[in-house]
Amino acid sequence: MSSIPAKDWKSVWELLASGIREHVRQNGFTDVVLGLSGGMDSALVAALAVDALGKEHVHGVMMPSPWSSEGSITDSEALAANLRMETFTVPISPMMEAFEKALAPAFAGKERDVTEENIQSRIRGVVLMSFSNKYHWMLFATGNKSELAAGYCTMYGDTCGGLAPIADLYKTEVYQLAQWFNEREGMCVIPQNIFDKAPSAELRPGQKDQDSLPAYDVLDSILHALIEESKQIGDIDLPGITPEEVDRVRDLMCKSAFKRLQTPPLLPVGEHAFGVHVHM
Repeated sequence: MSSIPAKDWKSVWELLASGIREHVRQNGFTDVVLGLSGGMDSALVAALAVDALGKEHVHGVMMPSPWSSEGSITDSEALAANLRMETFTVPISPMMEAFEKALAPAFAGKERDVTEENIQSRIRGVVLMSFSNKYHWMLFATGNKSELAAGYCTMYGDTCGGLAPIADLYKTEVYQLAQWFNEREGMCVIPQNIFDKAPSAELRPGQKDQDSLPAYDVLDSILHALIEESKQIGDIDLPGITPEEVDRVRDLMCKSAFKRLQTPPLLPVGEHAFGVHVHM
């Protein structure tokens, strides 16, 4: 388990919901759109948005690719049904094929790598921004603080948006707030399968977040010590966590600082949020 102190989740929920409502309205929008991936981050943002704005003002877009699991669609559909929100499905396989064909001459002889993964994320960003422009809906980015701090995000892809509602919550906190929400509702509005499955960006076959990051309880404990407690590397002593893991996380933070300069505004829930804060 993460060593991050527990928050008053009722207060956090109310803060985020009111922040969403005010930011959307103050910027001249009535509705929002977000990508539904079947993962916990987008599920929590959808639930917050529906609570803040009403189900008729929240729209989800599912964008399956060749690497999407069955659960990425079925779990998103179950969530949307529970929230009674509108959804669209835009398969992105043809767009991926078009990009690969267009880039093939320039990339001849090069192995597939993170380039193709990021193209997939950026295609989704283009699709979502198209919905935003066409319908005048504010796009919500669904990334969390752990991803932002470690650079596990794609510029002009999953970082697109006019607001990042949960970007000041660590991944382990996202799960805790989601659990609190289900308990408040007295049912699994956010389906249990979303809690149970391993987090994945699904940008390549069988991908899991932990292929690129430490386990989230480890990552979040280190990030909390570095960011919230302003500790130096040598002063961090966490049970079961090695100095090498601390060094790795600090290195990830330093190498991804440039990305955090280009992220959407966020709703701060603590004293050390990254980026532009929405005043609440």
